[in-house]
Amino acid sequence: MANKKGTALLMVWADIPADKEAEFNKWYNEEHLAELLSIPGVLNAARYEAVKNGPKHLACYELENAGVVQTPDFKDRPRTPWGEKVSPSIIGNPVISNVYEMIRPDALSTDALNSGMAPSLQIGRMAVPADQEEQWNHWYNTVYTANYEKVPGCIRARRFKAVRGEPKYSVVYEFENEKVSETDEWMKQRDINPDNDKMRNMMTHATGSPGVWVKTFEL
Repeated sequence: MANKKGTALLMVWADIPADKEAEFNKWYNEEHLAELLSIPGVLNAARYEAVKNGPKHLACYELENAGVVQTPDFKDRPRTPWGEKVSPSIIGNPVISNVYEMIRPDALSTDALNSGMAPSLQIGRMAVPADQEEQWNHWYNTVYTANYEKVPGCIRARRFKAVRGEPKYSVVYEFENEKVSETDEWMKQRDINPDNDKMRNMMTHATGSPGVWVKTFEL
């Protein structure tokens, strides 16, 4: 059985003019998602829409590794006439197209490798001063995400470093539903460790971060 998850993500966010959304969604669902899934190393994909913060539209692609986006199959594919009209790079504002390499966990479990695209995602995109990165990353990897993974409805947490795009770090929580981070259990974990407030204050979130997205389409 082919893996459904890899060690990298391509995530494309966009806000689309209201009068172009219908055709944008039709193109994505009927042509573009299948086009990218046909590329070797693109393991899985789904589309999401924001229910908290944004941008509104998110396409999330599981990659075997970050090098997939540098292969000729990915880089040299022609844009279709339909894509020339409605791709996010043409009509989106803003558009964020980032490639991420996984830094937590060190390796994916068998369960993770075989798991599909989550019903909902909470994603943070953040930067931290270079002189604080080591302690901040250690805390995020061993304390913050580990505690949130105990919350009912949180399937798993993965952390990533950007190899294309900004800011440098991202955290992706996979949820069973979009309300997980509103529960009492989640709020309890937020401040359960005495270092959490100090460590959170080290980071600067990108505009629209953290956000929550719900799955709207998957082949």
